[in-house]
Amino acid sequence: METFQRISDILNSIVWGTGIPVGEEKIPVVVIALLGTGLFLSFRLGFIQIRRLLHGFAVTSGKYDDPDEPGDVSHFQALTTALSATVGIGNIAGVAIAIHWGGPGSLFWMWATAILGMATKFSEVTLAQKYRNLEKPDLDPKRWEGSVSGGPMYYIERGLGPSWKPLAVLFAGILGVTAFLTGNAIQANTVADTMDTFLGIPVWVTGLVTTTLVAAVILGGISRIGRVTGILAPMMAAIYVFGAMAIILMRFDQIIPTFELIFREAFNPTAGVAGTGTGAAVVTMMWGVRRGLFSNEAGQGSAPIAHAAAKTDEPVSEGVVALVEPFVDTIVICTMTALVVIMTGVWSEKHPTDLDLSSGDLTYLQLDTETGRYHEVASPPAQIALHDGEVAEGGVIVGWHEAPVSPLYADAGRTRLFTGSIETAQKTAVGADGRSQATLYGDAVETAAPLTMLGFEAGLGNFGKYIVVLSVFLFAVSTAISWSYYGDRCANYLFGSRMVLPYKMAFVAMHFIGAVLPLTTVWELGDIFLGIVIIPNLLALLLLSGKIRQMATSYFQRKPWIDNAAVHRRIVEARRSGKR
Repeated sequence: METFQRISDILNSIVWGTGIPVGEEKIPVVVIALLGTGLFLSFRLGFIQIRRLLHGFAVTSGKYDDPDEPGDVSHFQALTTALSATVGIGNIAGVAIAIHWGGPGSLFWMWATAILGMATKFSEVTLAQKYRNLEKPDLDPKRWEGSVSGGPMYYIERGLGPSWKPLAVLFAGILGVTAFLTGNAIQANTVADTMDTFLGIPVWVTGLVTTTLVAAVILGGISRIGRVTGILAPMMAAIYVFGAMAIILMRFDQIIPTFELIFREAFNPTAGVAGTGTGAAVVTMMWGVRRGLFSNEAGQGSAPIAHAAAKTDEPVSEGVVALVEPFVDTIVICTMTALVVIMTGVWSEKHPTDLDLSSGDLTYLQLDTETGRYHEVASPPAQIALHDGEVAEGGVIVGWHEAPVSPLYADAGRTRLFTGSIETAQKTAVGADGRSQATLYGDAVETAAPLTMLGFEAGLGNFGKYIVVLSVFLFAVSTAISWSYYGDRCANYLFGSRMVLPYKMAFVAMHFIGAVLPLTTVWELGDIFLGIVIIPNLLALLLLSGKIRQMATSYFQRKPWIDNAAVHRRIVEARRSGKR
């Protein structure tokens, strides 16, 4: 596992550490590419994400649906399938992680990522519809493998030309792997971690339950996925939003001060829990963008795969539906999570914690006196001496979720300060009396879903805690369900339909594996592949931006939704007459 972690650290430093120096920090190339593409597309399309957002809601409502148009699912089902992948763990755990590392100001950068990402998502979904592969439209719409395939691999190859196929293959291969991690292992890991932390359920038990549920749905194909997510997505969002809104309204007087804090800390962070410190604005921005991308997936190229299956012969009509995603996901739901975490104060509070010395959440840290931030020590000393729970000044200390923990206690009741040494290689602590123990105790900060749960619990008591438990469970399962479809479309593109079922089986197995791996490792691997996969997709969007603008202009000049509305009304009236 240690070798695996070292490889992960190296890849993470390449993907997210390569960038343009700004002071003592670097703005990662991935961040520049993501925000830059979103900004370019926003200007080229005349900020379509603002001008046409209401039209996107109208199309989503189904008032323009024509069931005779080619595709596997309705506009609403395509949106809910995509939203089930985006409205998920990123909204509960991802926001908390961003605040843990980047401070309250990271929410501002999540907003920026979402607003620009709306133009990006419109573009990639429009292209996915334009260049999708319709094998046998509507010949057998119930067949489990689906009749439509679409996504960046298709518009790279068909939009840019056959000579670009190697880039399309690269994208499909990387996204297929990303589906195992970002959309699958991370979901399982967060559910298992939450159930273990607050309900004491072993991670393998939770993993087995969620794996069974995911398998039962994804083996039924896109039609079953669309039906399930069409129910799960609205239900889970309503439950979660209701709870968050109740907490925010109960602290109504803190809303304006909290927003002031968010804007102030976005550009000049003054304090932090794990990754931020005085003036570390780049750290705040990076974590906001990373978690914003993970949450709304704009530019990643995953959601277009779901939208490509929508029943329509107008690519732009599905593009405007996609505008709704980042708005609902990040501007609404992520903001609510952040407000709960910040307004209740749990983001910076320490809580009694059992520090398992073999846990992946435990790290060793050293203070950087110049920046005022703690940095993880890759190779800690073999022995760390403590006296009355404290290490010598300037020495390596124990961290939990990358934040320092001090003092350390020898007992769960926190009545005896620990004196002795931590044997880092053996992952044990040896007291002055010679007795060994695998766990020390102290007050530590939380992160990920458990941090959000603490916020809901502070606001609504045990009821709030169980809202998050239920939401984490539903969000994670629905996200994994949707991501399985993304991955199997990649397998279908690369190897043909014969590999769809083996891919689904491997996906199910990876779901269980993700549940039992350390949280930090799983999230880091997900971020690595997330950072890689966006590059070929963003390149294609830039090169095809002229085509996107041409299609959008034509659509809004022709107004084809007017005819569709008439067709839809006739169908509804005919159904009503038949019932009578």
